[in-house]
Amino acid sequence: MSVTRHKKTNLLPSLKDVGEPAERHMSVTSVQITDRERFLEQVEKIIQSHALRKAESLCRLLRYLAEHAITQPGVPVKEYQIATEVFGRSEDFDPQSDSAIRVQAGRLRLKLLDYYAHEGANDRVVVEMPNGVYSLSFHFRDITAPAVAAQPAMAVQPAPVAIAVERRKPRQSRKGWIIAITGLAVGLAVALIAIVMLWMALSIARQENRNESAAVPPALRDFWSQFASGPDAPWVIFSNAAFVGRPETGMRYMNPARDSGDLILDHYTGVGEVLAVHELDEVFNRLNHPIEVKRGSLFTLDDAKKNDLIFVGSPAENLTLLDLPGSQEFVFRRSDVAGHKGELGILNVHPEADEPAIFYPTDSTQPLTEDYAIVALVPGLNPDRHVLILAGTTTIGTQAAVEYVCAKDSLEELLGRLGTRSGNVVEPFEALLRVKVTRGVPVGTQLLAVRKRQ
Repeated sequence: MSVTRHKKTNLLPSLKDVGEPAERHMSVTSVQITDRERFLEQVEKIIQSHALRKAESLCRLLRYLAEHAITQPGVPVKEYQIATEVFGRSEDFDPQSDSAIRVQAGRLRLKLLDYYAHEGANDRVVVEMPNGVYSLSFHFRDITAPAVAAQPAMAVQPAPVAIAVERRKPRQSRKGWIIAITGLAVGLAVALIAIVMLWMALSIARQENRNESAAVPPALRDFWSQFASGPDAPWVIFSNAAFVGRPETGMRYMNPARDSGDLILDHYTGVGEVLAVHELDEVFNRLNHPIEVKRGSLFTLDDAKKNDLIFVGSPAENLTLLDLPGSQEFVFRRSDVAGHKGELGILNVHPEADEPAIFYPTDSTQPLTEDYAIVALVPGLNPDRHVLILAGTTTIGTQAAVEYVCAKDSLEELLGRLGTRSGNVVEPFEALLRVKVTRGVPVGTQLLAVRKRQ
């Protein structure tokens, strides 16, 4: 939407046609008035305010709803329209499982209330977003100017008249006090109304958050229930391998046979691990449950006894996994077979018909196009705690494993293969994934095998 001034349209009668009194408190959806130019100017004013200046997504939503309300008054806007036309979501966007648009609408309502409670307190055009709908309404309001005691010009008068004026001064003083007290009372009333409106808006936002929680797909809630139902936050332990050297001079994996432990540089991790932690944070936000993040080199066995754990990365880099009960059916192993010597693969301990004994990613001399990963829910050192392992042979496989357990469709597939009914606890298992990779991005994940733990 442009901020330039538009010519008034002839879709509806102008304010001049209906008369000044008709504009006092009427929605833009009324067929009696329209003032496109003034409404759009007000919208741009709000967008340039401190309340919305840095909220780029909310500005786009406000412009879209304003244009729609002015050009198509009375026509409701669908959540799907906003998702695809404003925020660029794909055509398969599902409002039932994705609450992003409801969240954005709630934020916009709060921003409008905040604007009119502060910067826009004296604006004549009011823009509102009623609860329960994705549309704007506009109305005009009277702004009462502060009362100023009239001081009539005084001509030179005879002495008796001058004396009479002096005798009326006490009455003028009392009138000033009345005006001041009245103004103070009005100001307090306005402040109280603003506080009540903000409190109501916050209550609505909290209710929307509760509704969002209730809208979480059953598969997502069932899979993560053991990690998101306790009083404590689960710990996400991401891998960070031991390197020697420095980025500016060259880094390599530490070789314990010839490198001193004093030279270890363990502040780095893979791109897949970073994106995986972000993905997990998004899921737990939807579940209204926090997570704690810790790098593998700082993890201790004492932590394993006290917390539910989610390991992001393979034992080849997440060395702390070597000290814990891990996967038994699909095990990370460096090969000593000719042609794959030194490569990290996933050993298939009990291969079924037509399954290879070991799965290797694309040869390291070629661009990565295929990777493998495991998802394993295994018993921990403490039987009251839970351990989930999400790991690939490369950092891209790790990212794909996390994305797999954070998506509704793939979780439904996994729970279906496990035979887990909705509302039931997920029993320990191990699953093997094949990951298709394009330009360093996982673009497709296939569930190859599932094993239940005995």
